[in-house]
Parts: sequence; structure tokens; C-alpha cells
Amino acid sequence: MKLLRRLLLAAAVILVIGYAAVVGYMYFNQRALQYVADGPITALADTTLTAAEEVAIPSGGGVVSGWYEAPKPGKPLIIYYRGNSGSFSAEHERFEQFVADGYGFLSFDYRGFPMSPGSLSQQGILDDATAAFDWAAGKGFPILIWGRSLGSGPATYVASIREAEALLLETPFLSAVTVAGERYPYLPVALVMQDQFPVNQWILDVDEPVLVAHGTADVVVGVSNGERVYDLVKNKDELWIEPGAGHGDLWDRGIWGHAVPFFERAMAE
Repeated sequence: MKLLRRLLLAAAVILVIGYAAVVGYMYFNQRALQYVADGPITALADTTLTAAEEVAIPSGGGVVSGWYEAPKPGKPLIIYYRGNSGSFSAEHERFEQFVADGYGFLSFDYRGFPMSPGSLSQQGILDDATAAFDWAAGKGFPILIWGRSLGSGPATYVASIREAEALLLETPFLSAVTVAGERYPYLPVALVMQDQFPVNQWILDVDEPVLVAHGTADVVVGVSNGERVYDLVKNKDELWIEPGAGHGDLWDRGIWGHAVPFFERAMAE
């Protein structure tokens, strides 16, 4: 019996030490685990955006780099807050469609992503997002905010503290810590996660009309996140749930066909 107790005690100690080691690793490496900041940069010259320009927007003692094109007369400007993978420039197909339909756009890499040097943090992303909005607002056009995945965090934050015409959230999370908790239920993520992006709190202060889009087959950010975000929206416009769509499928599944009438409704208010 004594031997058995010693073996059980030793096993318990090993489990505790192992668990503490996993938590410690997650804490000290959490931003490397949370963000996917590497990836190729698409040159503006390699797109059909012949009238767009490269811009450098001051933010937090540094600059964020992006692309900008003014809208056609009478049209608004879309600020596109990109997701958590590589450079925004990889999504040039979206910007080409915006421009083809007369919309202007501004998109950029947060500091720490390929086109914008710096270190990554929630505060840095929010500062960059706000600086980009203020830079765009200075152009004098009506502004539409579009946030995708990670970008739903800064997009919602900016909409909560600035005035825009509309907010579109594509595959949003209720909060980043909610997603982490769903993915790692055995870890105390709420206690150790620094960049929690509480969309569930920021959305309560958003007065703009809101469209939320999500896919039922999203395994990166579960569809219930989008549904729960929409439940908290004050000025509801549309909740579009696309059956069978994954995290990166909504553009090909027709989100632009939902975005345009949504933007037109918002501009008509």
C-alpha cells in the first residue's frame, strides 16, 4: 500500500508539474501562438488597382503601411480591417471588387504583420485601427467599417468610439478569450491571456447598423460566436449564416452580395 501511495503521489506531482509547464509555455509564448503574422506581400503593381496608392499612416511612434483609393463621387469609403494571417495585400481581389463598384477602400497591416514593422499586441492593433480610421476620416468621405476574423476586434472597437455609417463583421468572435477557451477548455486562458479582444463589451457601444456574417462549418471561430455577437447588437440589420461555409469561404459564397444592399440601406438612413 505504501508503494502504491508513493506511486500515486509521484504521478500527481508529475501531472501538476507538466500542467504548470504547459500553462507557463502558453503564457510566455502566447502572442506567437495567437497571431499568424508571417506571409508574402503582394505588390500593388501586381493587382488591377491602377488608381490605388501606397500609404504610410503614423501610429504609436511608428507607421502602418497600406493601400488606399478614393471612392467615386457619391460613394463611401470602406475601411477593411484584415484577419489574422499574412498580409492584407493577399486579399486584393476584394479591393478590386470594391473599386469596380465605385467604393473607395483603405486596408493595411497592423504593426507586426508583413508590411508594418513593430511588435504585436492588442493595444497596438487598436491604436493602429484608430489611427487608420482617423486618417481616412480626414479625407471627408462617408465611412463603412468591415472587420474580418481578427479584424472584428479592432473594427468593433473603432465603431464604438468613432462615428461611421455601418459596421460589417465577417466571422467575428465573441471575444478572443472565448475562442481560446473553447479550443483549450483544460487551460486557464481567461487568467493568463493578455490580448482578449472583448468584442462582447465593445459591441454594446456601437450605434451603427450592423451586419454579421458567419458559416456553419467554421472550425476556426465557431458560428455561435457570430450569433452571440449579433444578439448583443443594438442596431440590427442582418445576420447571414451560410450553411456549410468555413472560416475563409464567405467571399466566394457571396458576402459581397449581402454587403452592397446593407451598405445602401445604411447610407439611406
